[in-house]
Amino acid sequence: MVHKNSDGQTPRQTAAAPQADLNLLRTFLAVYRSGSFTAAARLLGLSQPTVTTQIRALERQSGRELFERLPRGVAPTPVADELAGRVAAPLDSLAAATGQDSPDDDTTGEPVHLAGPAELLCTRVLPALAPLVAEGLRLRVSTGLTDPLLAELRAGRHDLVVATTRPRGRSLSATPLMDEEFVLIAAPGWARRVTERPDADVAAALHGVPLITYAEDLPIARRYWRHVFGRRLGGRAAVTVPDLRGVLAAVEAGAGYTVLPRYLCLDALASGALVLLHDPEDPPINTGYLVQRPGVTPAPVTRVRDRLLRAGRSW
Repeated sequence: MVHKNSDGQTPRQTAAAPQADLNLLRTFLAVYRSGSFTAAARLLGLSQPTVTTQIRALERQSGRELFERLPRGVAPTPVADELAGRVAAPLDSLAAATGQDSPDDDTTGEPVHLAGPAELLCTRVLPALAPLVAEGLRLRVSTGLTDPLLAELRAGRHDLVVATTRPRGRSLSATPLMDEEFVLIAAPGWARRVTERPDADVAAALHGVPLITYAEDLPIARRYWRHVFGRRLGGRAAVTVPDLRGVLAAVEAGAGYTVLPRYLCLDALASGALVLLHDPEDPPINTGYLVQRPGVTPAPVTRVRDRLLRAGRSW
């Protein structure tokens, strides 16, 4: 017999059917919180097809669509929002009671997948994480530009991304990590040529000096010129190197001048291998962010995040 409500209509289910087992609900919550089937699969130690199958099974039981499939990841439907509100607290309590989220499980879980600019990862991030690795942390590191890395983070390929810009929208959570100051530098030989001009117009004095930069459009140098000198940087690069450490090496060897983050050339400046060409009161500053997907964070990822946020204060 089919029961009807007071309007004479058969009631529709608003969430998963009562017979949905805990595995399906755990998978649902992982997808809901991570924003993608791929990310949920990594969190749960399952294959992506298994996660897809379980979500489809739960949708069949509920008779409603739980997630809207997007080009990158998924978006929860109102039915999913309702279901998550009902099951999140009980499932979290169950996980805590059974020790499934214990911080002592660092060595038995999946590696932490971390991505960001190669220069910052190699000179600051990896040294800061070395003690955790010595304690058993497993780490997988990828390098690249911020926008592609954030897209990969949304798709579940990374756990944390060090980003040079704050991500747009609400699909990712960003915490300020560090402020990098940009400095105008050259080897001593070029520095003497620039600073001996009586008019002290550094920008004009650099005319004819080879510019070594990261990319053909001179992104860092153009920003420095606009912020400090209030004018447009003309000319072209003599050398482009898609790694700031290569730019540093070329300039230190006497190839020309450049603009770099101060953290990258501290040792060379201290030793005299490089010289500041200009020391403005208001240098250009760029804030870096530590970015992750919102939701439950595995204990190893939390340890990496907290360690980096502490270390970043001194960078």
